[in-house]
Amino acid sequence: MNPAAAPAHPHILLVEDDEVIREATRMALERYGFPVTTAADGLEGLEAFHAVRPDLLLLDVMLPLLDGVGLCRRIREESQLPILMMSARTDPVDVVSGLEAGADDYVVKPFESAVLVARIRTVLRRVRVLPAAEPALPGEPAAPTGPAGPAAAVPADPPSATPSPSSAPAPSPALRSFDGMQVDTDSMEVRVDGRLVPLTPTELRLLLEFTAAPGIVLERSTLLERVWDYDWGADTRVVDVHVQRLRAKIGPGRIETVRGFGYKLRRPA
Repeated sequence: MNPAAAPAHPHILLVEDDEVIREATRMALERYGFPVTTAADGLEGLEAFHAVRPDLLLLDVMLPLLDGVGLCRRIREESQLPILMMSARTDPVDVVSGLEAGADDYVVKPFESAVLVARIRTVLRRVRVLPAAEPALPGEPAAPTGPAGPAAAVPADPPSATPSPSSAPAPSPALRSFDGMQVDTDSMEVRVDGRLVPLTPTELRLLLEFTAAPGIVLERSTLLERVWDYDWGADTRVVDVHVQRLRAKIGPGRIETVRGFGYKLRRPA
């Protein structure tokens, strides 16, 4: 096989101010085949982001010059690339601040390298960056099988009968319409009142779950499993913060909270 034809591993930008942790993490990621660019502070990380245009950002929360939350916000102004935040602090305020700034997920230090790589692969699967033949890691969750799943597995409406020449053309099964909001599962574009709404990969996957089951309550644990590939009791704040971010982009009245259970997409009137 021609090496030049082999699928490239996603390029990771690692921003970590602790030199020991930075170098240990870089070497661990490179052992798994990921090319890594490193930066030691937030401003250097921003420069590296513009220089290398990575596939994923692995970002420490506590950074000099420009902290991780600020860097995450700056990058979200111009890019929807996956962002995974790292922190030795488990204070809810730190966790929520990172997620609200636009991070897709977070990991708590210290962590095993295999666990970190599994989480990275999980985030990258949402944008289908990984080579199809990528081997699984011990303990890595399987690919999602929920209503949204990979883009190729997004369920379509049942085919309608062949229309007569005088019939109006059937709507595209890839287009889901909800009271001024349109979700195109072919182009993966979302429009609200005709305006294109940019979503992160995680926000898009979350919205696909809701639009595949309008009016049906989806529990937080179900969303964690289908969107984040977590089949265990992970932190449900990840779901809550992403629902808040999604509401801010598509309109606050579309996704309803069902107290004690989860969330549902309001059915069109």
